[in-house]
Amino acid sequence: MPDRTAGRTLRIRLTDSPVSRLGYWWATAVGFTWGFIWSTGPIERRHGLIVFTGMPKWTFGRGGSCVGGCYLTNHNAGDRVLGHEAVHRQQWLTYGMLFPLLYFIAGRDPLKNRFEIEAGLEAGGYLPTPRRGRASSTP
Repeated sequence: MPDRTAGRTLRIRLTDSPVSRLGYWWATAVGFTWGFIWSTGPIERRHGLIVFTGMPKWTFGRGGSCVGGCYLTNHNAGDRVLGHEAVHRQQWLTYGMLFPLLYFIAGRDPLKNRFEIEAGLEAGGYLPTPRRGRASSTP
């Protein structure tokens, strides 16, 4: 009887898979450890994230950094920005440890970075928030 497994290829799915979930949990453990060491403010669970505040500015990038399921910041933890960071958390779940590499390749310019665009540029503080309720001054 012929071996039907001969010629089959083992495929390991790297995104949205157990492999990416393992990367997410690894990143979350690293983020949690880093936040636990340096946070001087409250540590809360909000928007599905473990939020570490009171971090020294040199311990995170820009206004804050999402590492796995952790968000590290000094004080930038409003609901709007946490909604943005919750999208990054989902990106970590989908891509696992590929996420930092893919983010790097996407570039530092948030206006061109597909991950920042997907998370929402206004909510991330990269674009001004349009004001509502004001009459237009243009005819």
